[in-house]
Amino acid sequence: MRSAPLKRSISTLFVLAAALCIGNAASAQSLNWEGQTGALITPFAYTAKSPAKGFGMPEVSFHYLSGGAYLNDAYQASVTVGFLERAEVGYTRTFVSDVNDTTPTALNHLFDEGFNTFHGKVNLIPENMGKTTWVPAISVGFVARTNVERGALALVNISTTPNPHTSTENYDFYLVGTKTISQIKHVPILLSAGVKGTNASILGIVGNAPDWEARAFGAVGFVFTPGKQTLILGAEVLQEPNQIAAKTGGPAFAGVSIPTTLTYFARFVPSGVPLNFDLGVAQIAGCIARPCTDDVGINLHARARVGIGISYRF
Repeated sequence: MRSAPLKRSISTLFVLAAALCIGNAASAQSLNWEGQTGALITPFAYTAKSPAKGFGMPEVSFHYLSGGAYLNDAYQASVTVGFLERAEVGYTRTFVSDVNDTTPTALNHLFDEGFNTFHGKVNLIPENMGKTTWVPAISVGFVARTNVERGALALVNISTTPNPHTSTENYDFYLVGTKTISQIKHVPILLSAGVKGTNASILGIVGNAPDWEARAFGAVGFVFTPGKQTLILGAEVLQEPNQIAAKTGGPAFAGVSIPTTLTYFARFVPSGVPLNFDLGVAQIAGCIARPCTDDVGINLHARARVGIGISYRF
């Protein structure tokens, strides 16, 4: 993990957040890793702020994930626009840092290319519809990732043979429900859960799954309001397709088992500022096949990776 750049990034974002606290604007919406209104990696049923007629102001975000020696450092820049008070669309570009040559194996060349992400979401049922207090917001959405030049893992000897990249696409289609329980005094609770059909492995970071699968996801957050600021502490869970495609349209890579992704996050929203700051730890993947040794490239060393993010609405 590259601690010095990470510390500098965190320090810079804290300074920026503090500087913007003196502004006077509406509260910020929160964009996730792929530019959707959500937590860190999962979408909420809420959509980016917009009027009942027309488009809202764009929201932008920047996210950084310290992926480790093999997944490398990933940077994502997103823009999302809400419209008709019930929908949003957006685009995200993922940039990946150069290979960490301090651990030179073929595996660390698998994930050194960026890719594009397009997303959209429509709110079918607004929260508390019909003047109720219990109805959750219900939405449907999609994510499309293109030019995903992830390396295929189908090498006989991954430690000595250069691995060709394969350009492909993968997609998510999901249904999600989200409810903020505000009846609890002083500490509202946000609950979100959904299911998606996907053929992506770890949000496309590792490439494609061998086939489409239905995967569940969810998030819980506890909302604190010290002073006039907002602090959300929460956790997420995201089921992953268990296997990775050996090549585009090919079978699964033998012996691979991808675990469920867990994240723990803290979100800070300054008072009166259309900005939020996220800090999280993601449990992605460590040993994905046995025997678990670096020279054959089956330990991704990504079981506890730090990510940061900042979102701003104009």
